[in-house]
Amino acid sequence: MAERSPGVAVVNEEKSEVCVQKSMCQDIERVLISAEEIQDRVRDLGRQIDERYAGEDLLLIAVLKGSIVFIADLMRAISIPHEVDFLATSSYGASSTSSGVVRILKDLNEPIGGRHALLVEDIIDSGHTLAYLTRLFSARNPASLEIVTLLDKPSRREVDIDLFWTGFSIPNEFVIGYGLDFNQKYRNLPYIGVLKPEVYQPDLE
Repeated sequence: MAERSPGVAVVNEEKSEVCVQKSMCQDIERVLISAEEIQDRVRDLGRQIDERYAGEDLLLIAVLKGSIVFIADLMRAISIPHEVDFLATSSYGASSTSSGVVRILKDLNEPIGGRHALLVEDIIDSGHTLAYLTRLFSARNPASLEIVTLLDKPSRREVDIDLFWTGFSIPNEFVIGYGLDFNQKYRNLPYIGVLKPEVYQPDLE
């Protein structure tokens, strides 16, 4: 993988913080990345995107549903003019690991030919989804196509992905919060938390 993102934050695996969503605390092993750390990093990414695309026709493409919170904050951290479109895919279902089979549930509304397209992802692990989307969108002849992801699990990579920006590099743990879910829950947490294994693997109880 060709990593070009400046200032990628590597998460300290030993860090633990107080859970602030009490109704969900019993399911969370620990807080991995605080809300404050996320917002600081999103502002940094916004400044870098401003510099990279100044004067260009920029289109942000949010990969739903997990990236919805990230792109909502990121687009407000970007000061240059840009547009936003949405794409929905599926490769997880109710599982905690990707099946490797990517389905397009909702395609883009706008053409990307000749435009500078920036794919906005919540997390990259195996890389199969992003590899597929990169091939799909490259065939539509954008002026450029880059990827920004909030989280990256490099230890899980199965295919090479050329990331332009990465928010945080994290260990191979099941994380939720800030848009990331398990069975459509926990997206509303303002931080990135580690889900207890017994929640997504009931046989461990």
